[in-house]
Amino acid sequence: MKTVPDGTFTGKQGKNHIQGMAVDTENGYIYYSFTTKLVKTDLAGNPVGSVTGLVGHLGCIARDPETGRIFGSLEYKRDGIGKGILASLGDSRTLSDGFYAVMFDPEKITRENMSAETDGVMLAAFLEEVLRDYEGTGVNADGAQVPHAYGCSGIDGVTFAPLPGDRAGKLYLYVAYGVYGDTGRNDNDHQVLLCYDPQEIFALARPLSQNAMHRSGPAPAHKYFVFTGNTEYGVQNLEYDAYAGAMLMAVYAGKKPSFVNYDHFAVDMEKPAVSCELRGLSETGEALTLLGSPAPESDAICGWYLPYGQFGLVSLADGTFYVAEPVTAGGEQAARVYRYRWSAADGWRLCRQTATER
Repeated sequence: MKTVPDGTFTGKQGKNHIQGMAVDTENGYIYYSFTTKLVKTDLAGNPVGSVTGLVGHLGCIARDPETGRIFGSLEYKRDGIGKGILASLGDSRTLSDGFYAVMFDPEKITRENMSAETDGVMLAAFLEEVLRDYEGTGVNADGAQVPHAYGCSGIDGVTFAPLPGDRAGKLYLYVAYGVYGDTGRNDNDHQVLLCYDPQEIFALARPLSQNAMHRSGPAPAHKYFVFTGNTEYGVQNLEYDAYAGAMLMAVYAGKKPSFVNYDHFAVDMEKPAVSCELRGLSETGEALTLLGSPAPESDAICGWYLPYGQFGLVSLADGTFYVAEPVTAGGEQAARVYRYRWSAADGWRLCRQTATER
């Protein structure tokens, strides 16, 4: 186990901002997603390697504690975000919509600018459930049909966690929906979390050619709903903290005046899912309870404020977290990583020893 410093710097990483990070304290590495590439550094911030060539949105990433693989969400969309990514890369291709859980073999990432497609470092599993909801329909406040079931804009947050109410049980991969921040509909007030068996993902994952994207992947073991009120693009970073028994969700705060609109929420993973009627939706689903709330679907929505975490959030398993704060360095995107302490009672506090680094 390597000693984890109180802060570090990602280095300059090009045009696209940081999306997520994962830490390997056993071997002394940090991994960062910068939208179209994965970056590997040591704990001091020295570059070790990178994986490039992606033309989709690589979002939140997480390390599988059992295998050491780095998992992430990868999406290809023909909306403003997808077109913006292609424009930033100077790529004129028209790609099909598609959503994937990707996994990187960290031991193979040994040099910079390795190819995600041809260097054998990345596999991808197609997530059909996401595409179905992205292409599906919902209803706005006056009952008219509108695009995207649940307001699904794709996927972003990922983490490994046990099933709710089974703290000592097997770890699953959780993948969170992005949710469009549409204030004119009532069916987009939940965070949607798909839960996958990572062994099924690995069994069905294939190398990904972005010119002919495959459709091999598993069905989710569970589909969970968390009532938070609407947010801007859903869960940006999802992180299970075994220390607190909670799954943290960092979001861009929503704009509906009927909600408090926090930018951090936490699921109480000590409590099992409850099958119930979902608010704003004409259906029953598996609902999870927010930490501090009395029950699923409660009006008592609890949360916290911190304008960071949406760009990178990692539990260090002792009540502290690495939190990424994006910066511009020499005209390029980068991030400084600081150590914060979080608890349900006190919220977020910058650790004293890193305060002078700001």
